[in-house]
Amino acid sequence: MHHCHRDKTAVIKNASRFGPPPERTGQAGPLRHGVDHSVAGLRLVGLCPKGLEPVDLEVVAGELVFLSGPSGSGKSLLLRAIADLDPHVGEVLIDGVSRSALSAPEWHRRVGLLPAKSHWWGDRVGDHLHDPGARTGEWDAEVVDILDRLGFGTEVLGWSVSRLSTGERQRLALARLIANRPEVLLLDEATANLDPLNQDRVETMVRNYRRERAAAVLWVSHDPEQRRRLAGRGLVIRNARLELEPWT
Repeated sequence: MHHCHRDKTAVIKNASRFGPPPERTGQAGPLRHGVDHSVAGLRLVGLCPKGLEPVDLEVVAGELVFLSGPSGSGKSLLLRAIADLDPHVGEVLIDGVSRSALSAPEWHRRVGLLPAKSHWWGDRVGDHLHDPGARTGEWDAEVVDILDRLGFGTEVLGWSVSRLSTGERQRLALARLIANRPEVLLLDEATANLDPLNQDRVETMVRNYRRERAAAVLWVSHDPEQRRRLAGRGLVIRNARLELEPWT
């Protein structure tokens, strides 16, 4: 059985030392050295989800960090611990404020998790997007824009959740998440079930959102081409430890 302990050789003491990725160009223009390192973002201090050695990591505002590793290595558990959905040892801070200093609703508003399998509680898609204007049939322009960028018209808001394909659920779960304007995005295989067109839509949405909102993004992805293409810093879980991915 794994026991969480402070083994300094197993901890990335200052993950930001690896630095942001070099500037590259893509569909949405060049990626900046991307980030203002004077702006706080997400910080993990000795965070120890079940099965992992303690993790010390910083993802600055506006930065994209990819996380990979074998199935069952603890990637999803790490995201869930950051989102405060599972018991864990250690601390998580956003903009220098610890999770313990915030209420659960406030933390979940500021730190948004997109799980590999999305959860739906209402009958209609529109039941999952909070918009006061919906009562009059007029949806907020920002919600409409998010849906459009992900390939949907407003008619989707009236669709039954039961009719949605796996890929549609995946994209609409991202729309729901983005509409809440989180400061941190935790993405668990956000494009795993998508065709190339919709994969590009999701990648573009995330890229633009982190630039416009200076959001810190931690993205679990098994696609090495995607990780290289989007030019994020790469980390990998090996033997319960977080390490720099070789290509970074």
